[in-house]
Amino acid sequence: MTTNKKEDKVIKYPKNKQLNIGIIIFGIIFIYLLATIVMYLTAPRITVYEVRQGSILKDNAYTGLAIREETIVYADEPGYVNFYAENNSKVKVGTKIYTLSNQKLEFEKETVVETEQALSNEEKHSLFLKIQAYNNQFQENDFNSTYQLKNELETTLNRITSQSKTDQINQLISSGTYADLKVISSVKDGILVCSTDGMEELSIEEISREHFKKSNYKKTELNSNEKIAAGEPVYKIITNDKWNLLIEVSEATKAALQEKKTVKVNFKKDNQELKASITFLEQSEKPIVCLSFNNSMIRYVSDRYLDIELILEDESGLKIPKSAETSKEFYVVPKSYLTVGGNSSKEGVMRKQTNAKGETITEFLNVTVYYEEDEYVYLDPNAFKKGDVLIKPESMETYDLKETRSLKGVYCINKGYAVFKQIKILCESHEYYIIEEGNSFGLSNYDHIALDSSNIKENDVVF
Repeated sequence: MTTNKKEDKVIKYPKNKQLNIGIIIFGIIFIYLLATIVMYLTAPRITVYEVRQGSILKDNAYTGLAIREETIVYADEPGYVNFYAENNSKVKVGTKIYTLSNQKLEFEKETVVETEQALSNEEKHSLFLKIQAYNNQFQENDFNSTYQLKNELETTLNRITSQSKTDQINQLISSGTYADLKVISSVKDGILVCSTDGMEELSIEEISREHFKKSNYKKTELNSNEKIAAGEPVYKIITNDKWNLLIEVSEATKAALQEKKTVKVNFKKDNQELKASITFLEQSEKPIVCLSFNNSMIRYVSDRYLDIELILEDESGLKIPKSAETSKEFYVVPKSYLTVGGNSSKEGVMRKQTNAKGETITEFLNVTVYYEEDEYVYLDPNAFKKGDVLIKPESMETYDLKETRSLKGVYCINKGYAVFKQIKILCESHEYYIIEEGNSFGLSNYDHIALDSSNIKENDVVF
């Protein structure tokens, strides 16, 4: 018996593949993000520098040798000297300078309290400056400076009680206690100095390198109530306010000074600045500069050697790093070719063009002026085509774009992309420039610039 069974058949139909738009969009976004990350990681890093106001001070420290018109006055007779006039003070002809007697004068002793009360703030400050200068400049191989400080302090303290002693001298003269007491007056106008150092008659022409060595320098203070012999120095008098300070400099400093007629000098003794005229001594092996002053000699009349700083540059403005500097070429165009046109009030130029029909036409081209100089403006060459011809407004005159000039500048990135900004350098140090502030084509305080111009080009977007 045969049995026919109907076999069940399953027919499989192919599935329709539907496009998933979500996956596609996600893929595009993923690729974009991946590309952005790769570009960010591989792009050179642009370090931002914030422009700030600053200054650069270039100075050089020296020890100068002072040369003045000095006259030593010698004693005609032996005896004990007591000064009437105050040390380092101006005196006139006929001013009582000192007394001379055969025996030492006896003065009333002052108490410590009286001496302290006699010290003014100015005198205390003077003593402090002397001690501070000694501490700053002390060298173990120059112990002679210690005795010099001692003598200067003693002279200053003796001067404090000079008025009291002057009154007592007057009383002694009136009373006739010392019959041989003589009063000696000045025979010249000038500044009285109660010390000598043997360099009073030294002239500029006689200066040699040996005179700049302080190791052999000796200064003798001339104090009251000390006995002197006939023919010995009693005091010296400075007869001219003009004086000179000589310094040894390097060849580089000499070259820098030769470009100047005057220079600012800062005196470390009291931090005062004076302006000096410059001359050079040619007879020396090493360059010697003579700084000439017309005033303030009385401030330093007791000093033969003075520590100073030559202020070669002192400029203020905007401070930027040297690494930010770059340069760019610009077309130079007469200002008379600038005009206002188009559909706005923007500034631009009229350019001659040829249309598709071969006809000559004139079009307005908006431009950015990067800098002005005399009768010319600097225009970006990227805004023009080679061989462009400009037309002067309301005229038939034309100007061929040929001449170019270079400008120094930096890349300003305030807007997120690099924009060239012109700079005018006033002075420089090893790492920084001081540039002009207030230039409408340049930088302003707090602007942001690229620290290194070698890693960026104009119009680059800054991440």
